[in-house]
Amino acid sequence: MNGFLTAVRCSKMRFPTAILNHPVESLHFHHHLLIKPFSSIASLPVDHHHHHHHDPNPNPNPDPLQPDLPTQLFSILSRPNWLKHPSLKKLVPSISPSHVSSVFSLNLHQLDPQTALSFFYWISQNKPGFQHNVQSHSSLLHILIHYHFIGAAEKIRISMIKSCQSQDDAAFVLDTLRRMSRENSNGEFQFKFTLKSYNMLLMSLSKFLMIEEMKRVYLEMLGDMISPNIYTLNTMVNGYCKLGNVVEAELYVSKILQAGLNPDTFTYTSLILGHCRNKDVDRAYRVFNLMPQKGCRRNEVSYTNLIHGLCEATRVDDALKLFSQMREDYCHPTVRTYTVIICALCGLGRKEEALKFFKVMTEKGCEPNVHTYTVIIDSMCKEHRLDKARQLLDRMLEKRMVPSVVTYNALIDGFCKEGQTEAALEILGLMELNKCSPNARTYNELIYGFCKYKNVHKAMALLHKMLESKLSPSLVTYNSLIHGQCRAGHLDSACRLLNMMNKDGLVPDKWTYSVFIDTLCKRGRVEEARALFDSLKEKNLQANEVIYTALIDGYCKAGRIDDAQSLLNKMLSEDCLPNSVTYNVLIDGLCKEKKVREALLLVDEMVKMGVKPTAVTHTILIEEMLKEGDFDHAHRVFNQMVSSGYQPDVFTYTTFIHAYCSQGRLKEAEDVMSKMNREGVLPDSLTYTLIIDAYGRLGLIHSAFDVLKRMFDAGCEPSHYTYICLIKHLSNEKRVTENSNAVGLEFVSITASIDFVDVWKVMEFENALELFEKMVEWGCVPNVNTYGKLIIGLCKIERFEVAQRLFNHLQEKGMSPTEDIYNSLLNCCCVLGMYDEAVRLVATMVELGHLPHLESYRLLICGLYDQGNKERAEAVFCKLLHCGYNHDEVAWKLLIDGLLKRGLVDRCSQLYDIMEKKGCQVHPQTFSMLIEGLDGT
Repeated sequence: MNGFLTAVRCSKMRFPTAILNHPVESLHFHHHLLIKPFSSIASLPVDHHHHHHHDPNPNPNPDPLQPDLPTQLFSILSRPNWLKHPSLKKLVPSISPSHVSSVFSLNLHQLDPQTALSFFYWISQNKPGFQHNVQSHSSLLHILIHYHFIGAAEKIRISMIKSCQSQDDAAFVLDTLRRMSRENSNGEFQFKFTLKSYNMLLMSLSKFLMIEEMKRVYLEMLGDMISPNIYTLNTMVNGYCKLGNVVEAELYVSKILQAGLNPDTFTYTSLILGHCRNKDVDRAYRVFNLMPQKGCRRNEVSYTNLIHGLCEATRVDDALKLFSQMREDYCHPTVRTYTVIICALCGLGRKEEALKFFKVMTEKGCEPNVHTYTVIIDSMCKEHRLDKARQLLDRMLEKRMVPSVVTYNALIDGFCKEGQTEAALEILGLMELNKCSPNARTYNELIYGFCKYKNVHKAMALLHKMLESKLSPSLVTYNSLIHGQCRAGHLDSACRLLNMMNKDGLVPDKWTYSVFIDTLCKRGRVEEARALFDSLKEKNLQANEVIYTALIDGYCKAGRIDDAQSLLNKMLSEDCLPNSVTYNVLIDGLCKEKKVREALLLVDEMVKMGVKPTAVTHTILIEEMLKEGDFDHAHRVFNQMVSSGYQPDVFTYTTFIHAYCSQGRLKEAEDVMSKMNREGVLPDSLTYTLIIDAYGRLGLIHSAFDVLKRMFDAGCEPSHYTYICLIKHLSNEKRVTENSNAVGLEFVSITASIDFVDVWKVMEFENALELFEKMVEWGCVPNVNTYGKLIIGLCKIERFEVAQRLFNHLQEKGMSPTEDIYNSLLNCCCVLGMYDEAVRLVATMVELGHLPHLESYRLLICGLYDQGNKERAEAVFCKLLHCGYNHDEVAWKLLIDGLLKRGLVDRCSQLYDIMEKKGCQVHPQTFSMLIEGLDGT
């Protein structure tokens, strides 16, 4: 036994911390120290008052024999003709604000102030995109003050205040300037604040909502005997109003009056904002109406603040009235005015009006900004108009606008909800290309999308990306993934996620448990589901209607109607109100047990409880009556349903079609189909397939293909049942026309009476070709979906040769097989032990960017080891690690469920070693499971 895991196992008793700490972290930490290039600044003495920001342009891999960049710069700036120095131009691309800061702060008394000032301006003009930060300003300021360059220092002080990008910057500037104004206690020279610098500083603090600091600075200003002017007092009013603190703001309004000054447009506009932030729109309106009386002109901001307040209070029509009044006041709506209204209209579902405003603003020459576009894009996505939303994003990019993370998220969410996960990934790619960092919400939306559409491996890979981006998964992330794993049938993986989630300090909620209870019930493990349900109390969780419904459904499916009914009673006694879904599963259970009378009584009870029967309720009853052959009663229930205002859905109509088809009453079935079309209810693949099968059974193969043509024209994808049904009936027709063909007879005599599943067992490649020929004849050209349905069906019952011939035929026709087709072939190869073929398929898939399923990888790697082909198994494993899989899932599926379950402990240890060497980090919980697995063998 060898490898890292083995070493940890052996040292487990002596060093229990090896299990608690991450196995890879310590190694990576040392490795990181060895490879990280030493920054030229790291070794320099630092001014402890500086918060060094992340350097956007660090000096890459400096040559240890070369002097560092600040030293080189100082040596150039020390010369009288520094501008003409040949090395200066070469250094420019590498110079960042922190390099400037280092040159100035390290050579405070040696640099000529005029040179320092000239270089400061020169670099910002000669390097595109260069912006001095607060630290580079501060270090220049120290030089200028040291040499008493007061005029220049005052300009740099103002520039420094303006360069603040964050609260931290503002705090740094405040601290630096305060110390500078009190530098010399002996009173020789102090760089005192002027009225202008005080005002600029207050504005900066107001911008970052640092109200307490503003108050202190205002008092310091009074202490310095500097009289506040209207700008000072207005800034104070505005600062408090931004927080909705109108009481405090009005104290400063009274100071304006006490100083013999007049409140101006800015003062009143701030008060309007304050009242609106305080949710008191009527007071804001009073201030707005007062302005002309006080001789103050209302401006665009006054209007926009009030319009925003009205929109926030959902008084959009009042806001629209005010908007139309702007022109009379000679005010032109700004981009913010339009955006506020567009946003409010979208929020109220008045999408068409919002679009009209969007159009009007562009026509009036008011260019929408990122926020405007984002609101419209989000609205388009919610309306399922994804093409339009995508066009708007493209328009933004064409105009060189920088979409925000919110813009991209709106599109990703839209695509994911529609199941267009590849399009959503494309947006993620665009985001990364445009240097916009995805946030936790981006990943949560993508993970939800992939899990909803049963692609949980890609969702897990996104969890991996999320962790790499230092973003923390939330309860929402884990719940989506647990749901995805359960839907894909991987209950073990879902349980492991639950453990990981607990270890990360997240507390599972009722949604987490509802997924587990539902999955256990669907697998017929009702007792385990009940035990989990009973354990909720000790977890301080109250079961909700979703959990109760899942368990009631589980009991019904297991034929335990009494248990289901007693659970409904328990639900009512716990004051948890059943919804229509709860009643529907119980009504369905009663019908399946032929207890129709009880089912009808339960419908009455449901109505008494104030829960309205739905289309599903009626459909369940209709289905049972049709099964009994009671068409009249079924029609009565249908008519009652329509007169009660319930719109029958595709399931209701399909129930009737099924009943008619099973009796060979095709005219009635087609009448129901026509009625569906008239009512605007789209038939699904089952609806069409039932009619195709009915025509086929009557030997009317032409009519069956007519229905297939209708299906294609309606854009409804046929299912594998549709195709296998047609193959079955085509063969029957062949038997009738070619009685002499023994092989055909053998196949057909079987298919005439057998189930769909058995057709897969006897169909040959030629049968598929006959189907394709007939489809072309009817104008239904076989597409990749046609081939896919047949290949996947054949692979499920291990008929690899026929599936492979279809696969080759598909490629000969110039079509690209989908990821699902590849995965079904791969799985089939692995199950049949055809490992050479499987290795070839994996290589092709990886090359095409498809993700081979981990279940297939497990079979393949274990199979290669069984054959004694260690090198090949390791090579396949190494390739797999480059596919972007989640490392925990790799460890679970391959190492724990694969190798350890087969007792291949050494192999497990060796493969984990490979993971570790490639820097693959697993969760401490997974690592503990590996150790336990090794120790348990």
